Parts: sequence; C-alpha cells; structure tokens
Amino acid sequence: MIFKTSLSIRKDPNSGYVNILLCPGILGRCPVKKYDMIVIGSGSGLEVAQAALAEKPGWKIAIIDKDELGGICLTRGCVPSKILLYPAELVRTIQGAGAFGITVDLKNVDFASVMNRMRNLIREDTMKIRKGLQATDRVEFYHTAAEFVSPYTLQAGGDTITSRMIVLCTGSRPSIPPVNGLAETGYLTSDTVIHLDTLPESIAIIGGGYIAAEYGHFLAAMGSNVTIIGRNPQFIPEEEPEISALAQKELAEHLTILTNREVIGTEKTADGKKRVVTQDRDSKRESDVIADEILVATGRSPNTDLLHPEKAGIRTEKGWIQVNEYLETSQQGVWAMGDALGRHPFKHTANYEAEIVYDNAILEEKIPAEYPVVPHAVFTSPEIAAMGLGEREAVEKYGEEKILIGFRRYEDTVKGTAIGARRYFVKAIVAKEDRRILGAHIVGPYASILIQEIINLMYTDSRSAEYVTDSLHIHPAMPEVVQQAFSSLMTPEDYHRLMKESGGSS
Repeated sequence: MIFKTSLSIRKDPNSGYVNILLCPGILGRCPVKKYDMIVIGSGSGLEVAQAALAEKPGWKIAIIDKDELGGICLTRGCVPSKILLYPAELVRTIQGAGAFGITVDLKNVDFASVMNRMRNLIREDTMKIRKGLQATDRVEFYHTAAEFVSPYTLQAGGDTITSRMIVLCTGSRPSIPPVNGLAETGYLTSDTVIHLDTLPESIAIIGGGYIAAEYGHFLAAMGSNVTIIGRNPQFIPEEEPEISALAQKELAEHLTILTNREVIGTEKTADGKKRVVTQDRDSKRESDVIADEILVATGRSPNTDLLHPEKAGIRTEKGWIQVNEYLETSQQGVWAMGDALGRHPFKHTANYEAEIVYDNAILEEKIPAEYPVVPHAVFTSPEIAAMGLGEREAVEKYGEEKILIGFRRYEDTVKGTAIGARRYFVKAIVAKEDRRILGAHIVGPYASILIQEIINLMYTDSRSAEYVTDSLHIHPAMPEVVQQAFSSLMTPEDYHRLMKESGGSS
C-alpha cells in the first residue's frame, strides 16, 4: 500500500497566522473529519453553535466561513452602515440648527476618519468573536469556502468533513444586473463601499430601494454629489406610496432621485469619469448620468451556487434554500436560516430563526417558525419604519369596508412641534370590527423606536389597538403621536381625502 503525506498550508488573512496541516493518507487523500455539528456561515449561525456548546459538553463543532467572522450584518451590512449613518444624521442636525436660533459653522467632514471609526469598531467585534472561538478546543474554524460533495459531507479547503447535523446560514451577496459595460466600467457594492477612504466627488447609485436610500443619504451628507437611479416608478417601492413620496421629497433637497429609469449601459469617459446611460421606461428617452463612481444597489442573490446543495439532496428554488415549518431542509438533519432562505433578509429574523433551529435540531423539539410580524426600518433621512400589512394588502385581504386607518402628524403633538418635525406622520391600519392591529407605517425622526410599542402588541392574543389608546403615554413625548394615530381612525376614503387636502401624497 502506498502512503503519501499531503501538506496543506492556510494563511489566516485576519490574524496573519499560517496554519499547517500534515495529513497522512492513502495517495495523499486526507481522511474524513467527523463533527457533531457543522455550521456554514458565522452570522446568526454562531448563535446556534454557541448554544450547542453549552447544551452538549462533549460535542465538537466545525464553523465555516469564507469571509470575516461575524456574518454579513456585522462585517459589511447593517452594522457598518448604521455606524456610518449616525455621522450623516449629525451633519443634517447641525445644518438644521438655524431653525432653532442656533448658528453653527460646519467647517469640515473628515470622511477618512468617519470610515476608519467604522472599520475599527467592526474590527474590535470580529476580534472578540475570533478570541472566543480560539478559547475552546471544541470548535474548529475553517476560513474558506465550502461545498457539498455528497449528503452530509463537505469539502472545506483541503479538508473533507462530515456531520449528521448541519446548519446552513450561508447568507447572500449583492445582485449585479446584466448592464452592458458595467464590469468594464467598474462599480462598488454594499460589500465594497465600506472600504472607501476618499469620498467620491460624485456617485451614481443604481437601484432605488433600501440600500440606495441609506447610502445615498450617507454619501450626500458627507459631501458627495449623489444621483439615485431607480427602475421602479416609486422610490423605495416596498413602502406605502405616501411615505415613499415624502422620503423622496425630503431627500431630493440634498441629492437627485430619478425613478422609472432603466440603466441600459455604462462606460468610462475620456476624462476618467463614468457614464451611466438611462432610459425612461415609458417614453424610452435616453439620458446620461456622469459620476466619479457607481454604486450598484439592486438587491441580493443567493450563495448556493458556491455550496452545491443539490449534491446533498437539498432542494432550492431560484437558488434559495427550501425548508419546512421547522426550518429543516429536504435532507433530514440539515437546517437552514437567515438570508439563505430568501424571504426575510433581516438580522432580527435570522436571530429568531437561530432560536428555532436550536430548539428543533439540538433539543429535538417540534417548534414551527412563526412570524406574527416582520418589522423593518430604513435609516435614511427621514427615517422610515413599518410592520404588518400595507393599506393595499389589507384591502385585498379584508376589503376596504372592513378596515380603518389611523393618522397623525408629528407636528400635531407638543414634542413634534418642539423638535420642528413637519410633514412626518404615523399611519396605522386596523380591523374595523375589533380594532385589531393589521399594520403600521411611520416616517420621521425616531421611527424605528416609535414603532416598537406596536410591534410588541402583535405578540398579544388580541393585538388590539386599545392597548395603545388606553395606556398612559408620557407628555410631552414623541410616542404620543403613535397613541393619537390609533385614536384617530377613519375610512380609507376619508384618509385619502385628508391627505390631499393637507398637501400630502396619496
């Protein structure tokens, strides 16, 4: 029998350490390494791994991630973007101080310092995770891509590993549209924009959704000349039309927003800039946007083309992993969660799903994943938050005659007047028969905070708006606008009439 030693050398790009694995085996093939659990993805999947370590003292777990520890949210998603958005909020606050009789001279925005602060904070968190994993010999971290070679068996770098329990938290990546010349012209994504050290003098953002709204706000506040190019006729099309209209109107004071535009090509100009050729989807008239940089913000795509789940008997649909109500895939003992499912791309839902996977996979319970409400927020200017049904969805599901809409503007409250909040509002949707909350939508300062008391009520049996209207609210404080919205119910027809008479969009 011929034996050969295979030498595997892996350099960790974060720590700089070189890991050397001497793997004796027949004809250089390493033996299969067995684990009690394999977790692919170090975002919310780490929550499952950590809970398993505590529950099962004898277990050994493999964690695999081709990217930095912490997952999309921590390393290149919601956390770094929100760290960046706070300085943008400060800039706009300072610029608005004159309305309160305060003269402030904003001398400079040090873009490099803003970016370095963000990266340092993220680095601190990722190092904490790394040190935590290094503190136990029960976890092996594979800093590499992984792919299935057969059911329950994966290739991770130079190793072949197996487990009868696998958790897929593989996330997603920026979706790149098939635009002529885009690859040759060059572009940024939400993954790469966080590596900028120099503020582009001008930037064109392809896409008119959440990411475009947030990074458009940030870059414009930093001093860049920003143009957002949206394909949909409505800016941020996921939101209520009147909320999107107000957000567009406010943001348009600081940047340019183009809607209903198809990007049909890009190219480099003779002077080193980038030309984005757009076409009106109705008139077909073409126009150009010239900018120093392009940021592509057109959604997310699955990572399963790297994983090859079909080799493991795991069903997917359009690349997204399919699971049952317990978050188990078509292969028994293989579970999936988070962005990999392609349905609720939020960190808070991934964390919830981690709890469900832990209960069902580790504790062997049968707890279905239920989503009474999936809230979200858009940290642009103005801030937006929403949960539950929109008006159109509520009408389609229950009928217009069976719903009521509550409405109140910030400026109609004492606190709203005090902070100079004009035009912002709360829109609540309830069932006419029993005042059951169906949905809520807020645009204005602290929207992500104000909506939380409504979210909490969605976990009660009755989900009644009376809990909001009948409870004591501090006066004068901003939550009163939520209480007053639920106390001011009207028919959809009356709501739209009021919006038109008051100059709102409806």
